[in-house]
Amino acid sequence: MILDVTNQPVILRIAAIFFATVFLQHSAAIAKQPRKPNIVVIFADDLGYGDVSCYGATQISTPNIDRLASQGMKFTDAHSAASLCSPSRYGLLTGQSPWRLHKKGNGYRLSPDQPTIASFLQGHGYTSAAIGKWHLGYSKDWNKLPITGPLEVGFDYHFGVPTNHNDSSRAFIENHDLVGRKPGQKYRIVKGKDFPEGLAEPRVEDQVDSTLTEKAVAFLRKNAADPFFLYFTPCAPHTHVTPAAGFRGSSTAGLFGDHVQELDSHVGTILQTLEELNLAENTVVIFTSDNGSTPKDFKGTNGVRLNLADDSGDIRTKFKTAKEDAKKLGHVTNGPWRDGKGYAYEGGHRIPFIARWPGRIDAGSSSNCTINLTDLFATTAELVGSDLPKDAAEDSFSLLPVLLGKEDRIADREAIFVQGDGKDSSVAVCTGQWKLIVRYGSDSDQGHELYDLSNDRGETSNLADQHPDVVKRLVSAFEQAEANGRTRH
Repeated sequence: MILDVTNQPVILRIAAIFFATVFLQHSAAIAKQPRKPNIVVIFADDLGYGDVSCYGATQISTPNIDRLASQGMKFTDAHSAASLCSPSRYGLLTGQSPWRLHKKGNGYRLSPDQPTIASFLQGHGYTSAAIGKWHLGYSKDWNKLPITGPLEVGFDYHFGVPTNHNDSSRAFIENHDLVGRKPGQKYRIVKGKDFPEGLAEPRVEDQVDSTLTEKAVAFLRKNAADPFFLYFTPCAPHTHVTPAAGFRGSSTAGLFGDHVQELDSHVGTILQTLEELNLAENTVVIFTSDNGSTPKDFKGTNGVRLNLADDSGDIRTKFKTAKEDAKKLGHVTNGPWRDGKGYAYEGGHRIPFIARWPGRIDAGSSSNCTINLTDLFATTAELVGSDLPKDAAEDSFSLLPVLLGKEDRIADREAIFVQGDGKDSSVAVCTGQWKLIVRYGSDSDQGHELYDLSNDRGETSNLADQHPDVVKRLVSAFEQAEANGRTRH
């Protein structure tokens, strides 16, 4: 049969067949393109190296975190960006070492023009959520809406606690406003009053992490069809130590151990949700902590009247001594490392770090590579197959070659640099074997301290006088990093 190509209906049929074929081929090509991996970062609050059973805890059981380690890679030489909450979170999200800001204490803030992991991923088609403790600043006047914060630095959804669940705000913030604001009334924190004015629903301390987990699960379910980034930051086991009633008495490390076990349960809920949604195989899950634990209880808010759903287990008394009680019961919160939160010694910033990506990261693997939480930005960029912006993530190196078993170490990096305290007077320079505490400012008269961690995990013998060459080399590395304004090449 000969087609009459001058006949208009024939021409239209041929054109339709042609375009349909092209469309189907194009659709098939798109279908073959692998979806970018989802990314979930679970960032615990004041969880020490020794608080997790797969890192040595014997009186606390963390089966869900342990399962994550058995299915992925556990790091034994991971460090937070700082030994305090706010600068540590700043370092993770920006990829910049917080010591560069020479800022004291916990008052770190993100500005809208500052690149973050969230804003970077937003530019690559990801939907991002910051759910949990924020501690990186909002606009100052909460009676002038919108309250700006996470949504201005790249996140699409936010439900959070301003600093931690013992802060004086006693409130949650969702997106741009307080949760439970009384219509027509000003929100005010009034000295001498238990709860702020203008707030109909003060936070319930023993339900904070349950609420945050519910919000995280809802975000996962809503955004399952497209790539997402979940920055999930529960408050446990930060003071106040207020586990939900169902977890009280569940550990043999007192109320503190119970709080860690509640945290583990919430981790399990996140993992289970990913599995139910058939997302586990294409989701990189990272579990870690913002800094080491505090071996002693914080007395500053012990006079606060707790807002609890359940008073059982003598919690109103026991929360005041929970960490000291855990120590008396034999629990060592930071494992073999010296001191804890707020110090330049290892207990202040050596943290649990576990990464899982089924089929890509070897199950049950471990690494002693020295890493810093600032590295998550560059790792994220390599995961999505993109270069980092030149003006971002100055101190971030991709962990992906180590995670995939291609490298044992991060190429061209001799040391990491950790903000060691809240006084802006020390930086920990860590190489794996050697640990130098560079002291300056108000602590400069104390001199530098050098430890050989391969033989002295407790940092008991200062070897600075015996190894002046090592001190000189590491001081020079720090000075060069500061002068260059970056460590990333």
